[in-house]
Amino acid sequence: MAKILDGLKVSKEIKQEIRADVEKIVAGKRRAPHLVAILVGSNGASMTYVNNKIKDCREVGFKSSLVKFPSTVSEAELLEKIEELNKSKDVDGFIVQLPLPKQIDQEKIIMAIDPRKDVDGFHPENFGKMALEMDTFLPATPFGILTLLERYGIETEGKHCVIIGRSRIVGKPMSILMGRKHFPGNSTVTLTHSYTPHIEKFTHHADIVITALGDPNFLKADMIKKGAVIIDVGITRITNDSEKGYELVGDVDFESCKTKASWITPVPGGVGPMTRAMLMKNTLLAYKTSVYND
Repeated sequence: MAKILDGLKVSKEIKQEIRADVEKIVAGKRRAPHLVAILVGSNGASMTYVNNKIKDCREVGFKSSLVKFPSTVSEAELLEKIEELNKSKDVDGFIVQLPLPKQIDQEKIIMAIDPRKDVDGFHPENFGKMALEMDTFLPATPFGILTLLERYGIETEGKHCVIIGRSRIVGKPMSILMGRKHFPGNSTVTLTHSYTPHIEKFTHHADIVITALGDPNFLKADMIKKGAVIIDVGITRITNDSEKGYELVGDVDFESCKTKASWITPVPGGVGPMTRAMLMKNTLLAYKTSVYND
């Protein structure tokens, strides 16, 4: 039976560490780190995610602000707000919650964010530094997975890591980070995706499988080898007859895979809390490296 990679437990530990750091900063008569979230429209999932980030900020002692725009906001208005936040000496980091409405060029928005305040780690400058193994903000979800592997002492050197999904938020950066010359890293990485035929041919031989596909229960026990480490990034809301009316399901068929894997992340309570904790960690890093706090 697999052991649980408990992201909820580790994320609480990390937030406690951040809070202790912030308390020292404030005791030294300096302002607390400040994270701003920009939310466009009223997408339920996005609103929940942003509200959770505000809650996290409160828990670690950060100042947080929420900037809300209607879904009809123009690209020019949004860019104007981003420029204002870029210049603000009171703001250490900010995020623009994705996805954005069709009238807004998402790439243009990401490019407009000052890389020094890009705590999501999406700006090409930060992505490039990550690829070159330079110090920078790592995308929050891959950062969270690395931290989870590190804290549980999961061996990655020389291991075969198969990643399912090639998004710029998870799959692509994860493939780079697992192959880097650090721990966790030094793995042999195979990046698979929706156009990869017979993915099970790759997952059968994988020591570590990281799946970010968004396909509920995709990865079955007969697709993995005994003793594999399974990281489930997927999360899909499935309607049911429960009191809540839905359940959250990952990419991994948890019940079958847990009998064969050595370690496995649950959904919820695995990668999700780690993503949020790493956003806090990136914000603290932005504060400490800011030209306004030298």
